[in-house]
Amino acid sequence: MSSVMPQPEANPIVACTISRDVQNFDLLIEDMETAMGENWGDLGFAEALAFFGQPEAEALEFVALAIDGDDEENLVMLGEIISQAKNRDIRVILIAEDVTPASLHQLLRQGADEFVPYPLPEQELQSAIERLRNPAPAPEPSPRNPHQLQSGSAKEGAVIVCHGLAGGVGTTTLAVNLAWELAELSNRETPSVCLIDFDLQHGSVSTYLDLPRREAVFEMLSETDAMDEDIFSQALLSFQDKMQVLTAPTEMVPLDIITPEDVQQVINMARAHFEFVVIDMPKTLVQWSETILTEAHVYFAMLELDMRSAQNALRLKRALQSEELPFEKLRFALNKAPKFTDLSGKSRTKRMAESLGISIDLHLPDGGKQVTQSGDHGSPMALSAAKNPLRKEIAKLAQSLYELGQTTSEAA
Repeated sequence: MSSVMPQPEANPIVACTISRDVQNFDLLIEDMETAMGENWGDLGFAEALAFFGQPEAEALEFVALAIDGDDEENLVMLGEIISQAKNRDIRVILIAEDVTPASLHQLLRQGADEFVPYPLPEQELQSAIERLRNPAPAPEPSPRNPHQLQSGSAKEGAVIVCHGLAGGVGTTTLAVNLAWELAELSNRETPSVCLIDFDLQHGSVSTYLDLPRREAVFEMLSETDAMDEDIFSQALLSFQDKMQVLTAPTEMVPLDIITPEDVQQVINMARAHFEFVVIDMPKTLVQWSETILTEAHVYFAMLELDMRSAQNALRLKRALQSEELPFEKLRFALNKAPKFTDLSGKSRTKRMAESLGISIDLHLPDGGKQVTQSGDHGSPMALSAAKNPLRKEIAKLAQSLYELGQTTSEAA
């Protein structure tokens, strides 16, 4: 490794680390030596900008820009480094430790090709380098969406939110199957339902419907100020020509990489073009949770008959009431609810509701293994397990919501 300005005549330098002090990133040094041998150098921030203007920089294959929280005050210079590298067709791997999501988002938008967190996961730098050297082939252009959104639409659709109070309580199952049942009820030629997966990190709507995740989703969320009908429709995927789906992004991204304003614009766009907008939420409360709660016409809070759900329901209640947010909008839905003949279970349900000071408005039966199998096969239960008791209950719920929506539209 060269610890000063790269000297191509000694070794052909095809990569460089750029940092305030590379000794702060000892794992990066080890991985660079493993991946590049002696064919790499190290530069400071100012040195990098100067080196880019020299003829020797033309041999650079990529640079690894390593930053930590102390470098956030130099975002302008860091952005300039990325821009100058991109202008010279030099790929950029961004390596960050303790950097805020907002700063990370800004640098990624400047044009960084890869992001790797520090400390570096095993073999992750090598994998990033291989992706730069062997980019995935560009996908074939998809045919024009047969349900391209039309300008001037003003449906003001109903917003239905599903929010799990604990892991595995069936939130995505409800969101996916409720959206499909609503889509089946519509007799319109164009889809009237938009399903949005706002669980940016662990969202599995795409898995439950066997849909690919696409880069267009992150690009749209990153540039909501420029979003129009075309950009929004390009981020959507059609499921069996009956509903449109906005999946979670391809990569895990911080939940606060989008702002309340971004979320508001997405919801406004979806409401303007669809009669029903079904949103699958992350379990975590973030700064834009208030936006969703405010916009929701129906907000299902999913729980089960266990202590973790009860504790989280109480904590959520306290959090919303302390901020004077509309807690009364929540409609608690009990998944795997006791059967009619299970008197003990029904008594426990009543005691939990009374102790929490809530009303459990929706009782969803246990769908058994068919629920998991439907999700694994990427198919709504209506198509793979139509007689399942959970599917029947969700269909009833969809029917009541659809009729309510029709009545509201006629009254308007």
